[in-house]
Amino acid sequence: MPPIDKRSAKSFIRTNERIRAREVRVIDENGEQLGVMPPFEALKMARERSLDLVEISPNAVPPVCKIQDYGKFLYEKDKSDRAARKKQKVITIKEVKFSVTVDEHDYQTKKNQAIRFLNEGDKVKASLRFKGRQMAHRDLGYKIINRLITDVGEAGTVEFMPRMEGTTLHAILAPSKKAESAPKKASAAPDKGHAPEAAANSSVAQA
Repeated sequence: MPPIDKRSAKSFIRTNERIRAREVRVIDENGEQLGVMPPFEALKMARERSLDLVEISPNAVPPVCKIQDYGKFLYEKDKSDRAARKKQKVITIKEVKFSVTVDEHDYQTKKNQAIRFLNEGDKVKASLRFKGRQMAHRDLGYKIINRLITDVGEAGTVEFMPRMEGTTLHAILAPSKKAESAPKKASAAPDKGHAPEAAANSSVAQA
């Protein structure tokens, strides 16, 4: 039994003598099809070229193997995986806090914050905490959150409708597909208002 290539074991990619199929379809280092043959024959061809035999499509019938430098193959695969991860959009949830006694100016400021966050591709948690006797006026809280949902318009869609958790009413808004596809404008200087804590630490009007 040949020594186990730790890199191959880690990524579950069979190479050289570890390829167990009865026959394989072989591609050479230049991308040319060499046909179907037993693995030992393909491996012999790879060794003659000082290269490896790498199983690149194990679920094909027969499995597809390529003659190539295995170290270079791993490097290119890692490079392509890293590039794919960079393209993935990381969605964060930014909180915008309201109170039952929020005034119009404060409401408009927080509504604009919510729209900006949604346009940047982030989700928004709109929360409203009831204090003491305010629990008797939960309808006012629902009215504020529902107004926000309406005012956000096409910038976002409701992921979770307003609901109570303890003494806090909250709803989750997600970016609309239109907002997600819109390219972000580069700014000359960082906007401090974009930081998640800017929303989380927004001043809440006292009851």
